Amino acid sequence: MLLTGASGYVGGRLLKHLQARGVRIRCLARKPEFMRGRVDSGVEIVRGDVLDEPSLVEALRGVDTAYYLVHAMGEPSGFEEIDRRGAENFASAARRAAIRRIIYLGGLGESASDLSPHLRSRHEVGEILRSSGVQVIEFRASVIIGSGSLSFEMIRALVERLPVMITPRWVAIRTQPIAINEVLEYLTEALTIALDGNRVFEIGGADVVSYGDMMREYARQRGLRRFLLPVPVLTPRLSSLWLGLVTPLYARVGRKLIDSIRHATVVHDDSARRVFAITPTGVRGAIASALSNEDSQFAETRWSDALSSAGIHEDTESIRTGSRIVDSRATRVDVAPEKAFAPIARLGGARGWPYDWLWRLRGIIDLLVGGAGMRRGRRDPENLRVGDTLDCWRVERYEPDAKLTLAAEMRLPGRAWLDFEVERDGDGSIIRQTAIFDPRGLFGLAYWYLSYPLHRIIFAAMLRGIAEEAVAEARELR
Repeated sequence: MLLTGASGYVGGRLLKHLQARGVRIRCLARKPEFMRGRVDSGVEIVRGDVLDEPSLVEALRGVDTAYYLVHAMGEPSGFEEIDRRGAENFASAARRAAIRRIIYLGGLGESASDLSPHLRSRHEVGEILRSSGVQVIEFRASVIIGSGSLSFEMIRALVERLPVMITPRWVAIRTQPIAINEVLEYLTEALTIALDGNRVFEIGGADVVSYGDMMREYARQRGLRRFLLPVPVLTPRLSSLWLGLVTPLYARVGRKLIDSIRHATVVHDDSARRVFAITPTGVRGAIASALSNEDSQFAETRWSDALSSAGIHEDTESIRTGSRIVDSRATRVDVAPEKAFAPIARLGGARGWPYDWLWRLRGIIDLLVGGAGMRRGRRDPENLRVGDTLDCWRVERYEPDAKLTLAAEMRLPGRAWLDFEVERDGDGSIIRQTAIFDPRGLFGLAYWYLSYPLHRIIFAAMLRGIAEEAVAEARELR
């Protein structure tokens, strides 16, 4: 099976989904070195580009089924022509390779002359692929709800940052959002399902709602009070500039997204529900799942890996990932991982914390506002287990000599985690320390940035103290 677009949002999720099911996967990548760190050892990576037809010959050799998840929405101009050329090259190469099936994810929308350029291009790509003579299963989806998806991140940023939103007309347009997990199930079932000829399936969730409805539901689940004031005067261009100011979207992508929701995007043909064994959830469940899965990913994700790819090692930077702020730093020590991790496992309780007087001051402030403060200590001075309280923290994940994730239980305008990870580096170890803050509204953002200078001092001192203690103990044992 060949997967294109594996570095994109849906393609990246699908890659993990298929890996977990033991599917043999070959990924097409313009930069294989970028993909190697993201895949299991059993995944084959071939260099290629849909805009370079000769490179597709080797990629499709021996392939039975191919996923086409490529589009050029992020290109500054001419994305329709780029999409067209890529689809024509892939269709031609697939025909020559005599593959059995192409699975393509396009956009939901009634075929009409006034479709947005983005949706018109999505439909055209499907038509070009079908012209290959290879069987094509095309799924057409509207808004995909999942942490990290384009539409969801736009909704998240607007609701988190703006207590009062002046909303243009497109906020009232009807759509039928679908959870990312359900999109992945459709794409996965399409690998083996018995179907004859080309098929186009419209897929969506259980609810038909507006973007405004999704904003209100997100606000409800986050415990935020938000007010939407509709105005009729914001053009797509003005709306895209507005989005560029208050969301992670840059203007050209924002404009293409807004252009795509000029008309309702709802399911009219429900054959997907009859053919596939998938029961879609409503918007409430989809948003809840996105937030829940995000928490799980945060517990398991190595933030320092992302930062190291940007060249950050000894110092730190504060970055935004979705609604969360990530502050990470790392240092190397000339001791084995178990020695490097030992001071981490002993943090808190009677031993205290590096810069302990600042932590105690923070505990007093927490007590004054009704929090737990620093009074709870720890169950055992040496040993930890998941669920233990650790002063104002609780152990969320613990892997002896490797990883400790603490969830904050102090009173905060948001949620916070403190993560430590140790890995071997030659004859020594790398200690990584990451603070993660999920701000609640504007007050949460203000709290982070106002307290950041102090946090920077405390977290840097903590990492330095852990490293110094690990090295000192190792010397004493020699």
